[in-house]
Parts: sequence; structure tokens; C-alpha cells
Amino acid sequence: MLPYAAYLRVYEPLTAFSPTERASWQAYAETPDRPRRASALHAEHGEAVARLLGVPPAPAPVHESPNAYLRRVDDVLYVCPWQSRLRSWLAFSRFRGTTPVAVAERFVPLSIAEQTADDFDRFKRRGGTAALRTHIRTSTWHIPTSWFLPFDGGERWLALDGEAGTGGTTTTRNLIYVTSMAHARRRVARALQILRRQVGDVGITEEVEDVARWLEEFHPHSLVELDYGGIVHLMDDEKLRADQSVAELAAALTGLDTGQEELAFAMYQRVIARWRSIQLLESAN
Repeated sequence: MLPYAAYLRVYEPLTAFSPTERASWQAYAETPDRPRRASALHAEHGEAVARLLGVPPAPAPVHESPNAYLRRVDDVLYVCPWQSRLRSWLAFSRFRGTTPVAVAERFVPLSIAEQTADDFDRFKRRGGTAALRTHIRTSTWHIPTSWFLPFDGGERWLALDGEAGTGGTTTTRNLIYVTSMAHARRRVARALQILRRQVGDVGITEEVEDVARWLEEFHPHSLVELDYGGIVHLMDDEKLRADQSVAELAAALTGLDTGQEELAFAMYQRVIARWRSIQLLESAN
């Protein structure tokens, strides 16, 4: 079973990478035994589980992952590196910062934790803040409201178990949105403008600002993807079909912008209630 996590990803065109990286990713795309999209999440999750179940556990890989998610659009190759080592370091730093030492030691011995932190510090000193840019953001047990804003309801792609996909092949259960970076930035900028004017500097505005800054770090011709990942297994077919969070938030923003406060409130509350009910499953017995 996959972790109950969703992913916000940026795929950069091959031209965004250095010549050395460009050649490496081009060769990778032509490798027949690389993890394919349908099995990539399972492969990535399997690597993480194997590290953490080892003796002693390894919070981060020794080397950076050579794998990536790939997309091709009009013969252009787009690459979203896994960056498993960097993402593991960042996640482990958050874990140590929010977990009491006595509890954290039950998961990772103190000596291993300190060595992992030292390795991460050396990496940061060598690469600076630019080296901390990740192409993938992860959220467990829910999807942050700000993640829906870069997309349009018409960009929604839903596949349920056993349904036929492109070419008649059986698809895996998933719900995905994909858009261009230009559209994503424009929609997030519009949302920020409306929120600042109508509600001011509140928590949701700060979250949207964070997403906006993150999107600006990438090539302007990139693709942005919201993948419900393992969270689709917390929702039955009916709930997945009914989930129109992107369209509902867009309607809420339009309501705010045009003075239709009742519409804005109703649409926003619909999204909040849906995801609160899912997030509560984390503590369900």
C-alpha cells in the first residue's frame, strides 16, 4: 500500500538543465528498465521503506537518486527528478524539528540522526540555497488548499480501477491535474491579488505566496502537476468523481472578486469540509 500522500511536481524541459545533465536525462529516457510512471511511486516508496527498516536505519540515501518522472509533449522531453536524497534530508530535518528527542530516538538512533544532519550541513555549504530547490512537494493525508490554485477544472484527469486508458490499456487508480507553468503562475498571481485585496494577510494568503515563490524558481516553459497519489485510496469512486476542488476554489475566488460573498463562502467551505474529513482519517482508530 502506498503512503497516503499527494504530490505537487514541476517538470522542466530538457533545455533547462546543464549540458551534462541534459545528456544524462536524455540517456535515462531511452533506458528500457527505468521505473515507468505506473510503478514509479511504488519503486520510490520501496526504496524509502528498505532504508528505514535496515539495521541501522538510513534516514537518507547515501547517493542522490538517478531516477526521474518524465513527460513528453509535442516531442519535448520534460524531467522531474526524484531528488530522493535531498527530499529525505529536508523531511528528516522537519521531523527532528517537530519531534521530542526521546521520541525521535525510538525511530532513529541519535548517532545516526546527528550523522545525517552533518551530511546535510556539508551539502548545503557546498551548494548554497540553490541546491535546496526540490521539484517535488509532498503532503500526507490531505492536499493543501493552495495546491489547487495553479490549475483549471478542465485539466482534471481521473482514472479508476480497471478503466481503459490511452490505447485501451488498464490504468491505475489516480486523479491528476497538469498545466503549463505560464498558466500556473498567472492563476496563482490572480488568487494572490484577490486574497490580498479581500481578506488581507491571513494564513491562506501566506500559503499561496509560498507556492508562488516556488513556481518562480523553475523554467518558464515547465509543466506543473498535481498528483493525488496514495490519497485516492482514502476516497471511493463516488467521492473521487465528485471531487471538484480545483473548480470549487476557482468559483470561490470569483465570488470574492465580484462581491458574491455567499457563493465564495459556500464553495470554500465545500473544499475545506471535504479535506478535513479525509485528514481526520489519520487519527481514526
